[in-house]
Amino acid sequence: MKDKLKIDIVSDVVCPWCTIGYKHLQRAIIELNIEDQVEIEWQPFELNPNMPEEGQDLVEHITQKYGSTKEQQDASKQRMVAAGANVDFKFDYFEGMRMVNTFDAHVLLEYAKKFGKQTELKMRLTTAFFSERKDVSKKEVLKQALLDVGLNAEEALANLTNDDARFEVKREKQYWQNLGVNSVPTIVFNRKEGVTGAQPIDVFKGLLQKFTEISKTEL
Repeated sequence: MKDKLKIDIVSDVVCPWCTIGYKHLQRAIIELNIEDQVEIEWQPFELNPNMPEEGQDLVEHITQKYGSTKEQQDASKQRMVAAGANVDFKFDYFEGMRMVNTFDAHVLLEYAKKFGKQTELKMRLTTAFFSERKDVSKKEVLKQALLDVGLNAEEALANLTNDDARFEVKREKQYWQNLGVNSVPTIVFNRKEGVTGAQPIDVFKGLLQKFTEISKTEL
């Protein structure tokens, strides 16, 4: 049996373009009918590693980080909502929305990997944040997400105070940063070739075909 095509997705759970990028990739995989030939692993990236526990108003945060005006942000959000609708994902931007710290979410995603539930948990957390107005830095929100995907919430949440589990996420983050990943999503195929951003479905199809063909010829 040939090895599966390994796809690493470096992303954050509060990154809207990461959701669009994944949805495009997912659609490409489905249209090529190669679901059984690929293995996706999510890698940690924090858009805002120094975000305080209480978070920050989203408009204030984006103004501070990127210097964009409220009008520019409103236009950007409208584009995001439209892009989400194209892939059946709801972006619900609301007055008072806050950017939050996501480190704990990444610890739980690392835990979920052992049970083959990473993608499921990733999308549950992303949906909670963007579609359900939930704060994914809060323990009760994280606990519900774990339960929703069928994971042992108590066992998983214990990792949040486990030094080894927290260090592992920091180590993974550093690994990808050392490779030059500084924007997300970054999607890497067989640790050989990567693309950044929410690429169109056809771009992903080309890469998937290239690497699944390579996999066949390496047999």
